[in-house]
Amino acid sequence: MYVGTAGERQDLRDLGAVAYASRDGAGRVTPSGFARELARRVAKERWYRACPQYLTARLAGLFGVAGPSATIQTACTSSAQALGEAARAIRRGTVDVALAGGAECIVSPIEVQLFCLLGVMSRQNAAPETASRPFDARRDGFVMGEGAAFLVLEEAGHARARGAAPLAELAGYGTSCDAYRITDEAPDGRGAIRAMERALADAGLTPADVDYVNAHGTSTPMNDRVETAAIRAVFGRDAARLLVSSTKSMIGHTISAAGAIELATTVLALRDQVAPPTINYRVPDPECDLNYVPDRAVAMRIRAAISNSFGFGGHNDCLCVRETAP
Repeated sequence: MYVGTAGERQDLRDLGAVAYASRDGAGRVTPSGFARELARRVAKERWYRACPQYLTARLAGLFGVAGPSATIQTACTSSAQALGEAARAIRRGTVDVALAGGAECIVSPIEVQLFCLLGVMSRQNAAPETASRPFDARRDGFVMGEGAAFLVLEEAGHARARGAAPLAELAGYGTSCDAYRITDEAPDGRGAIRAMERALADAGLTPADVDYVNAHGTSTPMNDRVETAAIRAVFGRDAARLLVSSTKSMIGHTISAAGAIELATTVLALRDQVAPPTINYRVPDPECDLNYVPDRAVAMRIRAAISNSFGFGGHNDCLCVRETAP
């Protein structure tokens, strides 16, 4: 089993020793006794690694960042929301520079079992390399992934003063909650629609200004269908010319790190003027009828792009990036 979130393997005998030492007079293991013995045997630093805010505190210490810090936990939108809130802090003048993103190390027997119980993981175990197939008619769930991405956000004038060359402008941020079910998104896509509309409004852009969408695209039957409908609702007739792709087809679903990884991908797409592909797309789904950039990247003109992140609990976030002014 694993103890904490540091990825260290823990011998089951260690846990047994804690349980044995925490027995009461009748030989029973009591919760209070177990907690006391565990606290005595586990080093303070190791205990703190299990806390959600550990990574934020660790990074602040490593880089000597003494300004505001926060840890956001909104499931699969966590790192996207961290980026959006960091951008807001810069706009408010609270900070000039922010380091924002997320990391995920989640592949363990317990986590895999929990997601299997939710019915969201692919059953294509015989061919894992093609199991993540967003928007394909054969999709049956996502593939878990691990990873991390952090972006440096900086106020434009501050960046110019030090001679920095920004890769893109984080121009808009939209967030919403479905207020529907914890494990299911609203089937009408209302939360996703609101998040995208708010991001565009925040950026001062219209649907006609956007050329590329990095979709949440998990490869689950409902998510991909609802996201497609939401994109169509927001972009209207412009949806037909959009290029839409899912990074998760190539690296799996990195859960709380997904938003940051996918925004980094979107920024690079803008920089290189290339839309990344959705791999494993073979059989079209009539209900997923956009251009998903099947299998091969496409060189194209990208003026502005959005990155979608949706999560358990009904969380929805959309980040909008555009080219920087010359």
